Amino acid sequence: MEKIKLGVSACLLGEKVRYNGGHKRELFLTDTLGRFVELVGVCPEAECGLGVPREAMRLEGDPEGPRLMTVRSRKDLTARLAFWAQKRVRELEAENLWGFIFKSNSPSCGAARVKVYGEKGGPVKKGMGLFARAFMAHFPLTPMEDEIRLHDPDRRENFIDQVFTLKRWREMVAQKPGLGNLMTFHTRHKYLIMAHSPRRHQLLGRLAAQGNEIPLKELYARYLGLLLEALGLKATVKKHANVLLHLLGYFKKALSPEEKEELLEIIENYRQGRVPLIAPVTLCNHYARKYRQPDLMEQYYLNPHPVELHLRNHV
Repeated sequence: MEKIKLGVSACLLGEKVRYNGGHKRELFLTDTLGRFVELVGVCPEAECGLGVPREAMRLEGDPEGPRLMTVRSRKDLTARLAFWAQKRVRELEAENLWGFIFKSNSPSCGAARVKVYGEKGGPVKKGMGLFARAFMAHFPLTPMEDEIRLHDPDRRENFIDQVFTLKRWREMVAQKPGLGNLMTFHTRHKYLIMAHSPRRHQLLGRLAAQGNEIPLKELYARYLGLLLEALGLKATVKKHANVLLHLLGYFKKALSPEEKEELLEIIENYRQGRVPLIAPVTLCNHYARKYRQPDLMEQYYLNPHPVELHLRNHV
């Protein structure tokens, strides 16, 4: 299978490309996630020829269309970086990226809430880095995050859910396209989708059921857009607990009274914040194998990404 490729701001990989000649290496990316994906580093400022080290820069003016200005010499570098960014995003098409992780607060790479300075008063955190803006416009369906938001365990799992689900989607599309493949994909992902958005899970189910009424290409495009929209929403404890109770229904008749009580207790302990999500999920996996529930064992909710990432181990 094709290896997942993620674009990453190069300084997060430990490359000394920041304005001061330093880096901002993120160990989760290089030492953990990097074992399962290929990381493609990009540094807009260094790659467009501004050098390392270089004068500090910041965004100024209208947050919707800011200028990139050097702080001391007051050079306007907007056109230079914007021209490079348009060329670079076209080059990145060949990389077939599955996602991008940006450096937060960067005037070139910041994905959101970047400081923009006006003529009067303090800065407002309403900007977006020039390269990040160009990338998002060119790859609107590509999952994206910044490294600060990935420090939140729930947002980290959200992003990884999107990336690995997109991988499975592309593998499905690479097979012979058809309504049957789409229905299988939807069936195996339904609880993962429900954990992010019960409402969009219903909408996706209705969309898949209307497959014979919609041209296949349009159906795939609409399904993917709604799928990534759903997975972009935060999977909460309440939504996970709801999914776990749905899973219980697969084998509640097979469970002994003691086993049912144990599973309900561990779901409640998870809901109360006493145990991590991996605890009830592991028990559901165990009962699915013990009581031979192949449909449940095929649910990606139970195994959405490599367990070595430890994404469900936090309380």
